[in-house]
This record gives sequence, C-alpha cells and structure tokens, in this order.
Amino acid sequence: MTESVLPPSPVPRPALHGDRARRAVVLAVLLLAAAALLPAVPAIAAEAPFPVRPIRLVIPQSPGGGSDSIGRLTAQKLSENFGQSFVVDNRPGAAGMLGAELVRQATPDGYTILLSAIDTITAPLVTKNAPFDPVKHFAPITQLTTSPNVLLVTPSFQAKTLKELVEIARAKPRQIDYASSGIGSMQHLGGELLNVLAKVELAHVPYKGGGPALVDLLAGRVPVMVSGTQGALPFIKSGKARALAVTSPRRSNALPDVPTVAEALGLPAYEALNWQGLFAPAGTSAPVVRRLADETIKVLNAPDVRARLAELGFDPVGNTPAQFSALVVAEQKKWIQLIKAAGIKPE
Repeated sequence: MTESVLPPSPVPRPALHGDRARRAVVLAVLLLAAAALLPAVPAIAAEAPFPVRPIRLVIPQSPGGGSDSIGRLTAQKLSENFGQSFVVDNRPGAAGMLGAELVRQATPDGYTILLSAIDTITAPLVTKNAPFDPVKHFAPITQLTTSPNVLLVTPSFQAKTLKELVEIARAKPRQIDYASSGIGSMQHLGGELLNVLAKVELAHVPYKGGGPALVDLLAGRVPVMVSGTQGALPFIKSGKARALAVTSPRRSNALPDVPTVAEALGLPAYEALNWQGLFAPAGTSAPVVRRLADETIKVLNAPDVRARLAELGFDPVGNTPAQFSALVVAEQKKWIQLIKAAGIKPE
C-alpha cells in the first residue's frame, strides 16, 4: 500500500490571532498608563518651593495702628523664616474693605495676602452693595491675635462703673452718645450688643478711625467710647480716660483690674472681641495656604514675639486654616443676628 504524503498541518491561525490581540491590548494599556503620567510632570514642577519671590502683605488700616503693629512684626519674622521679603502695603479705607478688595482681585498664588481685622468680616454686613463676601472670597490662613475692646468714659462723666452707666442710659434713652471707629467696626457692634443685651439705647457716633474718636473722647466732646485696647492703654494709665469694662469673656492681662462686661452686668452672653488674621484670595492652593499657616504659627510661638504682642495688649493665637475658617463663619453668623436684632440698616 502506497503511503500518501500529506503536507504538514499549518500552525493554527486562531491561536496566532489571539497572541497578537493580547499583545495589542498590553501595548495599549502601557501607552495609556504612560499618557496618564504625562500631566504629572508639570504638576510636580508647579509644586516648586514656596515662596520664590517677595510676598505683598496688604494691611487695610493706617500705619501705626494695632493691625499695622502686628503686621509689621509678623512680616519681619516671616521674611527671616522664608528667606524672602514680606512687603507691607497699607491700604486703609471703608473699614478695611478697600484693602481687602485689592487682595480679593489678586492672583490666587500666595504672593498677595491680607492681614485683616474682624472689621473686614463685619463691615460688609452693614454696607449696601458690599464688594465681597468674606466667607466666599477669601481663603483663611491663620488667626494671629485676639484682644478685647474697652468701654471708656471721660473722667468727668458721672458714671464710675458700667452698672451706673447702664442706669443712666436707661433713664435717658438716646441721649448719651458713644463713639466708635466706624460703622460696622467691632467697636460699633460691641456697643450695639451692649444696647441689646442690657436693654439700653446709647446713641452711636461713628468716626473715621479709632484715633479721631479717642481725640474727641479725651476732649470731652463725646462722653463714652468703645475703643481698641492698644490705643486706649496710655490714656487709661495716665488717668485721661476711665475704663469701665473690657469686652472679652475674661479679664485682660493689660487691664487686670477692669471687669468684663459680662461680670459687671451679669451678662454671660456678652463678648465682642477684636482679632487679626491672615487671608489669601479664594482659589489659592491648599499647600501654599498650609505653608503660610505653618510658618506663621512658628512665628507666633516664638518667645520674643509673644512678649512683644503682650506689651501691645494682644494675645497670640495661631490656628489651622480649617479652624480659622470655622471661626470666620461663626463670627459672620453671630453678627448678622446682632445686626438684625439691633435694627441696623446697611448704608
């Protein structure tokens, strides 16, 4: 029998196709993975050490005031820590809103930041067509300090205690004036909080700054004033003004013999604190905000800085961006409620 010779069986094509398909899938996955890594290159480059050039610190108050003193001290120490200049730029006006608006419009890269007092939070609440919302348009960095206001009278004024002032004010509604540094300032709202809680009607006289108001108090042109502690201290110590109470929940280290409003009148809900803090424009990256916060907290913990702030009548704070943000939200809510209760109309 003749053996037939058949050609060898070919290699099965389906198996070959399967190998090629698998190779194609693997190659595609590798290409996609490589492509996904490409955007990470500029992102890494964008996280270069911060800062690499000078930082502008806008202070929306005049030189020589409390915020300016805190700002210049902080700027000096941050310049040393960062190895970059922090340039102070005073932009007073509109209870701090002019300087704050300048920062709001700045590029959110951390190179223009704001040192704001609480007035920048409260002033928009009593301003028609305010240019910004302090909660929405800024990124809180850290709270720098806190300090009480002090309720002052001229030495010739008949009330020697806050309780006596309240009794006189109840007998003479709207007849006793109190001065403040301006509409929407914490001195203004601190006075209105006293009106609401003590059920009196002191008449508000706003000034363009605490300095001019204090001048008129010392001259006897206005009998009562709610003042920042720093500006009032020399005149209290010299006897040119009498301190009736401080607006903090506990007594001030700078004025240990002066009672709080809460203890003088039995009003535990009374509190009207000043504070200063650092803010960046909304949209500033979280790493930059954290870097600024971390270095500022180091500054506030330095013994020489704490001693200098104590001399000026301020207590250092230093909190995280999240903690400071929560404070700003709480303050806005509190003072909105007071403005409604006091019937204050935006101007």
